[in-house]
Amino acid sequence: MIVEYEEKYLENVRDLLVELEEYILEIDHDHLDQLHPDYREKMALYDLKELEKNEGKCFLAMDEGKVVGLIMGMIRSYEEQDYLDYTCPKSGIITELIISKKSRGKALGKQLMTKMEEYFLQKDCEYMFVDVFAYNNQAIKFYEHEGYHTRMQTMMKKIVEGEENV
Repeated sequence: MIVEYEEKYLENVRDLLVELEEYILEIDHDHLDQLHPDYREKMALYDLKELEKNEGKCFLAMDEGKVVGLIMGMIRSYEEQDYLDYTCPKSGIITELIISKKSRGKALGKQLMTKMEEYFLQKDCEYMFVDVFAYNNQAIKFYEHEGYHTRMQTMMKKIVEGEENV
Protein backbone atom coordinates (compact mmCIF):
# COMPACT_ATOMS: atom_id res chain seq x y z
CA MET A 1 0.00 0.00 0.00
CA ILE A 2 1.25 3.51 -0.84
CA VAL A 3 0.43 6.41 1.52
CA GLU A 4 1.38 10.05 1.63
CA TYR A 5 3.96 11.10 4.22
CA GLU A 6 2.74 12.28 7.61
CA GLU A 7 4.93 13.57 10.44
CA LYS A 8 4.30 10.41 12.47
CA TYR A 9 6.52 8.59 9.94
CA LEU A 10 9.55 10.86 10.37
CA GLU A 11 11.66 8.26 12.21
CA ASN A 12 10.90 5.71 9.48
CA VAL A 13 12.03 8.20 6.82
CA ARG A 14 15.22 8.80 8.78
CA ASP A 15 15.86 5.05 8.97
CA LEU A 16 15.43 4.63 5.21
CA LEU A 17 17.67 7.59 4.35
CA VAL A 18 20.41 6.19 6.59
CA GLU A 19 20.00 2.74 5.02
CA LEU A 20 20.45 4.26 1.56
CA GLU A 21 23.48 6.30 2.59
CA GLU A 22 25.10 3.23 4.16
CA TYR A 23 24.58 1.39 0.87
CA ILE A 24 26.05 4.30 -1.11
CA LEU A 25 29.10 4.21 1.17
CA GLU A 26 29.58 0.52 0.35
CA ILE A 27 29.56 1.07 -3.41
CA ASP A 28 31.38 4.44 -3.58
CA HIS A 29 34.66 3.57 -5.32
CA ASP A 30 35.84 7.15 -4.89
CA HIS A 31 35.23 7.17 -1.12
CA LEU A 32 33.76 10.68 -1.24
CA ASP A 33 30.42 9.99 0.42
CA GLN A 34 30.16 10.03 4.18
CA LEU A 35 27.61 9.46 6.90
CA HIS A 36 28.06 12.65 8.91
CA PRO A 37 27.09 12.42 12.60
CA ASP A 38 24.21 14.85 11.95
CA TYR A 39 22.94 13.02 8.84
CA ARG A 40 20.18 11.03 10.55
CA GLU A 41 18.85 14.02 12.44
CA LYS A 42 19.07 16.64 9.70
CA MET A 43 18.79 15.06 6.26
CA ALA A 44 15.13 14.05 6.40
CA LEU A 45 14.18 17.51 7.64
CA TYR A 46 16.21 19.13 4.87
CA ASP A 47 14.62 16.91 2.22
CA LEU A 48 11.09 17.48 3.51
CA LYS A 49 11.63 21.25 3.62
CA GLU A 50 12.81 21.21 -0.02
CA LEU A 51 9.66 19.31 -0.99
CA GLU A 52 7.52 21.90 0.77
CA LYS A 53 9.26 24.78 -1.05
CA ASN A 54 8.98 23.12 -4.49
CA GLU A 55 5.47 21.60 -4.63
CA GLY A 56 6.91 18.24 -3.68
CA LYS A 57 5.51 15.06 -2.21
CA CYS A 58 6.80 12.13 -0.23
CA PHE A 59 5.01 8.82 -0.59
CA LEU A 60 5.66 5.77 1.57
CA ALA A 61 5.40 2.08 0.76
CA MET A 62 3.75 0.16 3.59
CA ASP A 63 3.99 -3.59 4.15
CA GLU A 64 2.08 -5.14 7.04
CA GLY A 65 1.73 -1.73 8.67
CA LYS A 66 5.45 -0.89 8.46
CA VAL A 67 7.17 1.72 6.28
CA VAL A 68 9.49 -0.20 3.94
CA GLY A 69 10.11 2.32 1.18
CA LEU A 70 9.77 5.92 0.13
CA ILE A 71 9.91 8.23 -2.83
CA MET A 72 10.41 11.99 -2.73
CA GLY A 73 9.87 14.23 -5.69
CA MET A 74 9.33 17.89 -6.45
CA ILE A 75 8.70 20.26 -9.30
CA ARG A 76 11.95 21.19 -10.98
CA SER A 77 12.83 24.88 -10.81
CA TYR A 78 14.82 26.81 -13.37
CA GLU A 79 17.06 29.86 -13.17
CA GLU A 80 16.89 32.75 -15.62
CA GLN A 81 20.02 31.57 -17.44
CA ASP A 82 18.49 28.12 -18.00
CA TYR A 83 16.06 29.63 -20.49
CA LEU A 84 18.92 30.88 -22.67
CA ASP A 85 19.73 27.42 -24.00
CA TYR A 86 16.92 25.09 -22.83
CA THR A 87 13.18 24.97 -23.39
CA CYS A 88 12.62 24.33 -19.67
CA PRO A 89 9.53 22.10 -19.79
CA LYS A 90 7.60 21.73 -16.55
CA SER A 91 9.18 18.67 -14.98
CA GLY A 92 9.27 16.65 -11.82
CA ILE A 93 12.47 15.41 -10.28
CA ILE A 94 12.75 12.39 -8.03
CA THR A 95 15.11 13.25 -5.22
CA GLU A 96 14.97 9.97 -3.28
CA LEU A 97 13.75 6.44 -3.94
CA ILE A 98 14.51 3.85 -1.30
CA ILE A 99 13.21 0.35 -0.73
CA SER A 100 14.45 -1.34 2.43
CA LYS A 101 16.78 -4.20 1.57
CA LYS A 102 14.47 -6.76 3.21
CA SER A 103 11.50 -5.60 1.10
CA ARG A 104 13.01 -5.54 -2.39
CA GLY A 105 11.58 -7.68 -5.16
CA LYS A 106 7.93 -6.92 -4.32
CA ALA A 107 7.41 -4.24 -7.03
CA LEU A 108 7.26 -1.52 -4.36
CA GLY A 109 9.69 0.70 -6.27
CA LYS A 110 7.47 0.49 -9.35
CA GLN A 111 4.39 1.31 -7.25
CA LEU A 112 6.11 4.35 -5.75
CA MET A 113 7.28 5.51 -9.19
CA THR A 114 3.74 5.17 -10.55
CA LYS A 115 2.34 7.20 -7.64
CA MET A 116 4.89 9.98 -8.17
CA GLU A 117 4.26 9.99 -11.92
CA GLU A 118 0.53 10.41 -11.25
CA TYR A 119 1.31 13.35 -8.96
CA PHE A 120 3.56 15.00 -11.55
CA LEU A 121 0.89 14.52 -14.22
CA GLN A 122 -1.63 16.26 -11.95
CA LYS A 123 0.85 19.15 -11.77
CA ASP A 124 1.02 19.27 -15.61
CA CYS A 125 4.60 18.05 -15.81
CA GLU A 126 5.87 16.80 -19.16
CA TYR A 127 8.95 14.96 -17.90
CA MET A 128 10.35 13.18 -14.86
CA PHE A 129 14.05 13.32 -14.01
CA VAL A 130 16.14 11.36 -11.56
CA ASP A 131 19.84 11.54 -10.70
CA VAL A 132 21.42 8.16 -10.06
CA PHE A 133 24.76 7.47 -8.40
CA ALA A 134 26.97 6.06 -11.18
CA TYR A 135 28.06 3.04 -9.13
CA ASN A 136 24.48 2.07 -8.28
CA ASN A 137 24.03 -0.43 -11.11
CA GLN A 138 20.92 -1.90 -9.51
CA ALA A 139 19.16 1.47 -9.58
CA ILE A 140 20.33 2.24 -13.11
CA LYS A 141 18.84 -1.03 -14.38
CA PHE A 142 15.60 -0.32 -12.50
CA TYR A 143 15.20 3.15 -13.99
CA GLU A 144 16.05 1.94 -17.49
CA HIS A 145 13.40 -0.77 -17.10
CA GLU A 146 10.96 2.00 -16.13
CA GLY A 147 11.66 3.84 -19.40
CA TYR A 148 14.33 6.32 -18.30
CA HIS A 149 17.39 7.08 -20.40
CA THR A 150 20.62 8.98 -19.80
CA ARG A 151 20.57 12.58 -20.96
CA MET A 152 23.61 13.98 -19.14
CA GLN A 153 26.61 12.41 -17.47
CA THR A 154 28.94 13.86 -14.90
CA MET A 155 32.50 12.72 -15.34
CA MET A 156 35.27 13.21 -12.83
CA LYS A 157 38.98 12.70 -12.43
CA LYS A 158 41.05 12.88 -9.29
CA ILE A 159 43.92 15.28 -9.66
CA VAL A 160 46.93 15.31 -7.41
CA GLU A 161 49.78 17.80 -7.72
CA GLY A 162 53.03 16.18 -8.75
CA GLU A 163 51.41 13.08 -10.26
CA GLU A 164 50.87 12.61 -13.95
CA ASN A 165 47.19 12.31 -14.71
CA VAL A 166 46.57 10.03 -17.65
